[in-house]
Amino acid sequence: MTIYTGRGDDGETDLRDMTRVSKTDPRIEAYGTVDELNALVGTVRPTGYDDVDERLRTVQNHLHVVQADLANPDPDEGDPEIRADHVETIENWIDEYDEELEPLTSFILPTGSEHGARLHHARAVCRRAERRTVGLASSEQINERTVEYLNRLSDGLFTVARLVNQREGEPEEAPQY
Repeated sequence: MTIYTGRGDDGETDLRDMTRVSKTDPRIEAYGTVDELNALVGTVRPTGYDDVDERLRTVQNHLHVVQADLANPDPDEGDPEIRADHVETIENWIDEYDEELEPLTSFILPTGSEHGARLHHARAVCRRAERRTVGLASSEQINERTVEYLNRLSDGLFTVARLVNQREGEPEEAPQY
């Protein structure tokens, strides 16, 4: 099997149901941004922290489910979809890691160690993926859990960035106004 097919040379691509759409279609923009996020999370691993690496691996798998969910305009039972338990998993991690962190008292600059800064970058891309998905939802039917998951994941990535920075001895910096 070859990697290239030439089917996208005209600026269109296939959705999961084989519907052809423009590569600028809001659905493609949404799951393409999730793909970008997944690749960015991949640049963070390995962090040197087994618990964080395991969870980021799980996030990458979740993001593949988000992509499949968003690429499917007419899902059938048994198709990949984000569920409430995916969201709850992220919430549980946030709660667990929050106990290890000093309480947040102000906004912080997205910086720190190499891994911490990459996680902050991933959080920003996650917010963009969320915005693209909200935009898609304004014109087409989607699984509402995808927006919820991306919203929670951005909070999770923020929390993990703070955690990694703290573990690496990097102080948080408040913005100067």
